Amino acid sequence: MVKFVMCLTRHPKMSRAEFLEYWEHKHGPFFMSNAEVMGAKKYVQSQTIDTPLNEGLRESRGMLPEFDGVAEVWFESEEALMAGMSSPEGQKLAAALLEDEGNFVDHAKSSAFIVNEIEL
Repeated sequence: MVKFVMCLTRHPKMSRAEFLEYWEHKHGPFFMSNAEVMGAKKYVQSQTIDTPLNEGLRESRGMLPEFDGVAEVWFESEEALMAGMSSPEGQKLAAALLEDEGNFVDHAKSSAFIVNEIEL
């Protein structure tokens, strides 16, 4: 299994609450209703909470501000991910997902990458 991970920063015109509402109740269901087209096996949203702990973590380590959330999508393999994304249906869906992300994500301040999950 491999994971597609996106560390998300909200659109600058949105509050964190608006971002989380849109992501969970609009984008998430849209993705899940089409996950099979891409061959996605699992989708998890990790939504950042507003807590002084985040500020303390950032300040104690000299880190950048936290992301507004992290999306994780599991695939059987890199090949399965590429096959799902390169099919005509997958390409159409990827374009629609990207367009929808523009409603709530600041792509210039977000990041995406593929990882292997190692459980210790």
